[in-house]
Amino acid sequence: MKARIHFLLLLTLVSTLVAADNPNIVATFSIIGRDAETGELGVAVASRFFAVGSVVPWAKAGVGAVATQAYANTSFGWRGLDLLEKGASPDQALDILLHNDDNPGRRQVGLVAADGHSATYTGDGCNAWAGGRCGDNYACQGNILAREDVVVAMESAFLKTSGTLAERLYAALLAGEAKGGDSRGKQSAALLVVKDGAGYGGYTDRAIDIRVDDHPEPFVELGRLLNLAQLNYTWNEAWTLFSNGKGVEALPFMEKAAQIYPEHPEVLYDLAVIRLSAGETAGALQALKRAITINPNLKNQARIDDDLSTLREKSDFQEMVK
Repeated sequence: MKARIHFLLLLTLVSTLVAADNPNIVATFSIIGRDAETGELGVAVASRFFAVGSVVPWAKAGVGAVATQAYANTSFGWRGLDLLEKGASPDQALDILLHNDDNPGRRQVGLVAADGHSATYTGDGCNAWAGGRCGDNYACQGNILAREDVVVAMESAFLKTSGTLAERLYAALLAGEAKGGDSRGKQSAALLVVKDGAGYGGYTDRAIDIRVDDHPEPFVELGRLLNLAQLNYTWNEAWTLFSNGKGVEALPFMEKAAQIYPEHPEVLYDLAVIRLSAGETAGALQALKRAITINPNLKNQARIDDDLSTLREKSDFQEMVK
């Protein structure tokens, strides 16, 4: 028994030294997820590795998402998405990627398709603990982890957490970290969510794209950025609809943005614009008054803003902007 314990300790030490001597190993834990109701796809990842978000997460709306790590072959990202887009299942895409790879034993990769099918792979040359779990709408995986409990906790958190896809992915990261995460420590984290037309102005699919490249508390910082990103996501959805002449459809999104950050003056200003376009004049004046109270500089914009032109003859408006 003692010999086995000594062997396991030695194996752990060797794995740690191998990782330390090879800073290019993307030792990390990640989760890919899909929201069946919204169609959103996303990836969340954390690591004791600089700028892990520049390597691991890949996603395309209506197609799928990929996480490529360990001795990461970054071409697995775009190639995996291309295979999914051409109709391959995640398992089929994995087979093709690994068959044409020069070092498949050192790779770790997960995929989730737009239909929710998933797959995860860990090569036998990845440093312990390494492995993954997958099911409908998710795949989680990690290497050089403190223990298997990390991916078990991630899976459980993703399945049990309610809320947006981004919130569920973030909860999974926190659960993994709580079980020890990357055995070497923490440094960077990232979260990517895509949905068709969700980017700025509706021109891209980047709904949320946030990265913490180097930070003593990357999980805390990622959470701070996520709050802002969710505000921006909802705000952008509202403004894109409004810009396309759909003020009534835009209003619920803008009201939600104001609920997320009720004292944000520019949010309140755009809420006034969209309420006005939806025929809610009194509500528009109320939101505009609050926006200008918080940021008096908005008076200058309001005076000349064509989106507020129907308010210019109203005494309440004139009093606000004088």
